[in-house]
Amino acid sequence: MKSAERWFAMAGVAVLSVVAAAGLALAIYAAWLFHDLPDARQLAEYRPPVATRVFAWDGTLIGEFSTERRIFTPYDQIPPTVVQAFLAAEDKNFFQHGGVDVAGMGRAMTRNAMNVARGRRLEGGSTITQQVAKNVLLNRKQTMGRKLKEAILARRLEATLSKEQILELYLNEIFLGYRSYGVASAAFNYFGKPLDKLTIAEAAYLAALPKGPNNYQPILHKQAAMARRNWIIDQMVGMRWVTRADGEIAKSQDLVVQLAPERAKYKDADFFVEEVRRQALAMKGLGEDLPRGGYYIRTTLDPRLQTAARVALMNGLERYDRKHGWRGALTNIPIAPGWEKIATAKSPPSERRAWRAAVVESVSGDTVRVRLAQGGGGLLDHADVAWAKAGKGLHQGDLIFVEPTQAGNYGLRQVPLVNGALVAIDPWTGRVQAMVGGYSFSISAFNRATQAMRQPGSSFKPFVYATALESGKYTPADVVPDTAITLRGANGETWTPENYEGGSMGLLPFRKGLELSRNQMTVHIAMNTGMNSIVENAKKYGIVDKMDPVLSMALGAGETTPYRLTAAYSIFPNGGRKITPHLIEFVQDREGKTVFKTDNRRCPNCDRGFGGEESPRVGPEGQQVLDPITSYQITSMLEGVVQRGTAAQARSLGRPVAGKTGTTNDYRSAWFVGFSPDLVVGVFVGFDDNRSLGSGETGAVDAVPIFIDFMQENFKGRPVVDFKKPAGAKFMVVHGVEEAFRPGTEPKGPVGPAPGSPSGPQPYEAVFKDGEISGAPNAAAAVTPPSGAPPPPGKAPAKGPPPKKKAPEDLKGLY
Repeated sequence: MKSAERWFAMAGVAVLSVVAAAGLALAIYAAWLFHDLPDARQLAEYRPPVATRVFAWDGTLIGEFSTERRIFTPYDQIPPTVVQAFLAAEDKNFFQHGGVDVAGMGRAMTRNAMNVARGRRLEGGSTITQQVAKNVLLNRKQTMGRKLKEAILARRLEATLSKEQILELYLNEIFLGYRSYGVASAAFNYFGKPLDKLTIAEAAYLAALPKGPNNYQPILHKQAAMARRNWIIDQMVGMRWVTRADGEIAKSQDLVVQLAPERAKYKDADFFVEEVRRQALAMKGLGEDLPRGGYYIRTTLDPRLQTAARVALMNGLERYDRKHGWRGALTNIPIAPGWEKIATAKSPPSERRAWRAAVVESVSGDTVRVRLAQGGGGLLDHADVAWAKAGKGLHQGDLIFVEPTQAGNYGLRQVPLVNGALVAIDPWTGRVQAMVGGYSFSISAFNRATQAMRQPGSSFKPFVYATALESGKYTPADVVPDTAITLRGANGETWTPENYEGGSMGLLPFRKGLELSRNQMTVHIAMNTGMNSIVENAKKYGIVDKMDPVLSMALGAGETTPYRLTAAYSIFPNGGRKITPHLIEFVQDREGKTVFKTDNRRCPNCDRGFGGEESPRVGPEGQQVLDPITSYQITSMLEGVVQRGTAAQARSLGRPVAGKTGTTNDYRSAWFVGFSPDLVVGVFVGFDDNRSLGSGETGAVDAVPIFIDFMQENFKGRPVVDFKKPAGAKFMVVHGVEEAFRPGTEPKGPVGPAPGSPSGPQPYEAVFKDGEISGAPNAAAAVTPPSGAPPPPGKAPAKGPPPKKKAPEDLKGLY
C-alpha cells in the first residue's frame, strides 16, 4: 500500500515537473516571441511613402517621382463604394470585432495545422486590422508565431486608433499590383481615373487584388479576375451595400484596364519633368525625400505650348534629315516564321506614336509592299520610294519604320541623327512655358536645352549692340563701316573676320549690322565699345559665367546653353529687366504646407482692400539691367531682322515678332532666338558631336521654320499685341526707319537714307603691339555721318589720318 502511494506521489511530482517545464518553456517562447514586438502607438504617426506628383500650371498631371507608386488619400475622401468593396472582400465584420475575428481565426488555424503537416503554404484569415499590423509593423514571412504577433498587435491597434484610421492606413498601404500601392494609385494605374469616378465593378475588381495581384492579373487571368470581382459584388449585394439590380449590371460589365500603368496621360513633357526632378533634388530639405515625401509640385508648363514645341522641333529635325537622304534600313532579316518578334524589338521613338515597325515584302520598280509586325500591310508612297532610291535604296527583308498616310498607303520614316532644343519663356515672369531638350527623350534623355554648351554665333550680336548703345558711343542714327579688318596679335598671327556671304558693303546704318548680320560691322562696333564692357554685360544678363574678352566673342565664339540665351533675350521685350527662368512655381508637402515658392516679390499693402492709393501692388519681376529705351531700340532692330533681314520667313506669322539668327563656323550650330511681346522662344539645331550640319545649313534655314511652326500654334486665339514703346523716348525717322532715342542723343536735323557706300573706309589692318593699336580708325572715323548731316552727338568728324590709340586691356594678345 505504501509502495503504491509512493509511486503515485512520484508520478504526481513528475507530472508537475513536466507541467512546470512546459510552462517555463512556454514562458521562454513567449518572451522570445514578443521581445521585439513593435509599439502599436507608432502607427498614430505613421506616414507611408507617397509619390511626389508634378502638375502643369493648369492642373494637368505631367509626371511622378516615387519608390512606391502611392497617392495618399484621407479616409473621408475615399468613396463609400470603394470602402464597402474591400470590406466585402476582406473583412465584413470589421466594424464589429475588436481586431481579431475569433471564428475566422479559428477556422484558419485549424486549416493551417493540416497545412503544416502537409508542408503547404499557410492560409490567411486575418482581419483588416491584422493586415495593417503585418504590412506596416511586421515582416511578411508566414509562421504561426507571426500570426500570434498579428493578433496581439491587432488588439493594441484597435485600442490606439479609430476604425476609420485603421481603414485609412490599410487602403493607402496595401499593394495591388500594376506598380500600385494604395487604392488611389491603383485606380489611376488600372483605369486611368480618380477614386470618385470608379464604378461598382471597378471598385470590386480592385478589392479582389489583395488576395494575390498576379492571380487576378486582368490581361493574363481575365476570367479568374472577373469571377473574383463578381463574387465580391454578390457579397456587397448580400450586405445590402448595393442593390441587386445595380449588382447585376456591374457583373455584366466587361473588365477593361489600361495595357500598362501610366504616370500621366499627358506624355509630351519628359524633358521638362526630368529637369524639374533635377532641380527639386537640389532643393534644401527636399531632395532625399522627393520620391517618397508625397509633395505637390506646381510647374510653369503650358501643355498646349509644350505639345506644339515637341511637334515643331521633331518635324523640323526630320525635315533637315530628309534633305540629307535615306541612310538605309535598320537591318535586313529573312521573312520567315518569327520575323515579327525581331521587328517589334526595334521600337520607334515613343513620341512617334503612329510609327510602326515593318518589313519590305517585295520591291518591283517604283512599287514597294510592306508588311507590319502587328499584322496588315500595304504600299509605300511613291514619293518615299523615290527618296529611298536616291539614297541607300530598299530591298526585300529590309526592316523599316512606316506611318499610315491619308492616301491609304504608308510613309517611309527615318529617325534623325541631328538633334536640337526649343525653349519658350514668359519674358515678364521667367516662367518656362515649354521646353524640349532633343528629338526624343526615349532615345536620349540628355537635355540639350539646359545641358548642351554651344557657341551661339550671331545670335549673341544683339548684346554687343545693346552694350554699344548703352555706352553712349553709338546711337541708332550712326553709320558704321562694313569693311574688312585684319587683327594681328602680339605673336604675329592674324584674324580677318568675314561676312557670311563674303564681301563688304561699305557704310551702313547701325541697325543693318543686326538686320543683315554683318560680322565686319559688329567687330568695328565691338572694338570701339570695348570687349570688357561686352563681357561684363554678357555675365550680367546671365548668358555666361565667364568669357574671355577677345573680339571673336563678339561674333558668338563663347559657349552657353539655349536655356540661358533664351532667358537673356527677355531683357528686350520686357523693358530691360533680368528675369530668373524657372520651371517650378511652388512645392507643397503632403499636408498642404508650402515649402518652396519662386515668387518672393514684396507686396506692399496686401493686407488692404482694392481701391484708392494704398491698394495692393506687386512690383515687376527681376532686376533692371538695361535702360528701357535701349531695350526697345534693340527690339526695333530685331523686328527689322524679321521684316527686312535674315529671318524674313517669319514675316509669314503676320504678327509683331523680333529675333536674331545665328550660325557658327563650319555650320556646326544653327540658331534662332525670337520673341513676341509676351513670349521668348529659342531654337537650336546641331549634332551632338558638333560635326557640320552641311554647307548652307544656317539658322535661317533650319531654326527659323521651327520657330514659325511653334509660334503659329502660340498665336491661335490670341489678340495682336504690339511691342510697347518706352516712356521718355524720342522718336525720329532715320535712314528711312523710325528709331527711338534717349533724350539728348537724337540727331539735331533730318537724317536721310544711307545706302552702302563703296567710297567709305577701305580695308585696313590693326596691329596690336606693346599694348597699342596702330592703323585702326578711332570712333569718329569709324562712324561717318551721311553727307549733309551733323556728326553724332559728342563725336567729332574724322579729319586726317587715324591717330594712334592705346589698346584696351581686352585687345591685348588677341589673334
